[in-house]
Amino acid sequence: MEGQGAIRGIDVAAVTKWFGDHIPQAAPPLSFSLIAGGHSNLTFKLSDVAGHEYVLRRPPLSHVLASAHDMGREHKIISALWPTPVPVPQALGFCADPAVNGAPFYVMAFVPGVVLHDAEIAGRSLDEPRRRACGESFVDVLSDLHAVDVDVVGLGDLAKKEDYIARQLKRWYGQYQQSKTRELPAVDRVHDALKARIPPQGRASVVHGDYRLGNSITDTATGAIVAVLDWEICTLGDPLADLGYVLATWTQSTDPVAGAPGAPSLAPGFPNRDEVLERYARRSGRDVSKIDYYVAFSMWKSACIIEGVYARYVGGALGKTDVDLDQFKKRIESFAELAEQAVARFA
Repeated sequence: MEGQGAIRGIDVAAVTKWFGDHIPQAAPPLSFSLIAGGHSNLTFKLSDVAGHEYVLRRPPLSHVLASAHDMGREHKIISALWPTPVPVPQALGFCADPAVNGAPFYVMAFVPGVVLHDAEIAGRSLDEPRRRACGESFVDVLSDLHAVDVDVVGLGDLAKKEDYIARQLKRWYGQYQQSKTRELPAVDRVHDALKARIPPQGRASVVHGDYRLGNSITDTATGAIVAVLDWEICTLGDPLADLGYVLATWTQSTDPVAGAPGAPSLAPGFPNRDEVLERYARRSGRDVSKIDYYVAFSMWKSACIIEGVYARYVGGALGKTDVDLDQFKKRIESFAELAEQAVARFA
């Protein structure tokens, strides 16, 4: 852990003073360590001399898009969800003044546990019964999130509630057209099929947008999900879009093409996709008969997003990288192929 010396993204003196003024239990001096960085929001773990632990989130140091790195918005979301059954870290404070640390930031409580980024971590951290419990808890938390009344908790003005899928199709297809490096006819065909068959949207709910075990903290003693993280792209809209994303990335060993290679769900013990779908339907009471549409949409959207990232790598916008661009390119093509397979199931 880094101490009081220089650390990129943190003005140690100014942030320490802000803690003393705004976090009542804080006992400076503070020590800082980077948990996650890169082109997404920067996440730091902080500790004080009394043994209290905190997490600080701020925008990245470059490639900042105000809409994608809105700290006040993230703070608002977890603050609103804290009293609900949805497990989130407790929000402790928000600093809107960029003079303090070069950009707005917020502070939340540190939640102990493990983040299951892949099957190796899942296999090492949990035994099979706890993996089963983890998968079930993961589904239950998603159901609880979609049951939140957005107006009651103060999130009704977070975004437009209607026409979520139509807006997403327009947004991501437009970005794909601007960034594509080659022709991928499957992306165009799937877009047209999705646009022609948009299911009616029910009551709008909170849509996390990137709900996966890698964005959750799991209690290793029980397997329960104890915190959902990374609310950067959270919005309001059709909750089945979240479920479609879960199923699209819930890779199984029998899949001929992996939606998410190395996914935690590959570790023995996790429920399979059919069990995930059945549990969500039973617990939420939602009609999931059109779920293949949402799986196709998720696969298609992933192809569009990753093509944009690939284009930035190829164009040098993300600097030097050790990313295997050929594998990156094949991953985009795999998502497009999987999307077309899902379309065939409902077309």
